[in-house]
Amino acid sequence: MNTSLDEPLPSTLVDLVYPLEGHSLPRDAAPALRLALERELPWLAEEPLAGIHPLKLVHGTGAQALLSQRTRLLLRLPRQRFDVAAKLAGRALQIGAQTLTLGQPHLRELLPHHTLYAYAVAAECDDEIAFMQAMNGALEALAVRSQPICGKRQQRDWPAGTQTTFSLMLHDLSRVDSLRLQERGLGGHRLLGCGIFVPHRSVAAVGA
Repeated sequence: MNTSLDEPLPSTLVDLVYPLEGHSLPRDAAPALRLALERELPWLAEEPLAGIHPLKLVHGTGAQALLSQRTRLLLRLPRQRFDVAAKLAGRALQIGAQTLTLGQPHLRELLPHHTLYAYAVAAECDDEIAFMQAMNGALEALAVRSQPICGKRQQRDWPAGTQTTFSLMLHDLSRVDSLRLQERGLGGHRLLGCGIFVPHRSVAAVGA
């Protein structure tokens, strides 16, 4: 059977989706979460396309955020790492002063969608024009055609230093390009939740 460019092969990456048990977490838990997972999965930092999705926590302004019953931990990993990473089920991770217990994960395939969204993409500076120029260059290097829309700018005060991020939405992607973006991402700091694209149906999220 012939496979056309509009019928991409299954992705080499998948998302592992873990249910969570816990009460609250630091509002920006990304650095502590990365360290906790790297202790359990020492190979994680050596996987160039591995990513840790941003946690969806209850909105608020305090340093601590409540953990919703619907909050899940998602790891984007090579398909062959699924069995090893699934053994984290039942493990308790220490995230700052809080404990996060992982449930039994399930596998979620990466599927092509015409519109993708990243909650945070790492930027070299806080200038939006420079950021978009860099993104257009990165898309061109990946041979991806899209209509990017820049969203909210945030400053992350991480132990390694302050990092500027922007949310980013990409429209009118082909099926092949959509999977390529989900696999490759844009920018650095994938283990801190940056540059990881997920399907989205609405432009409303770009300012969220």
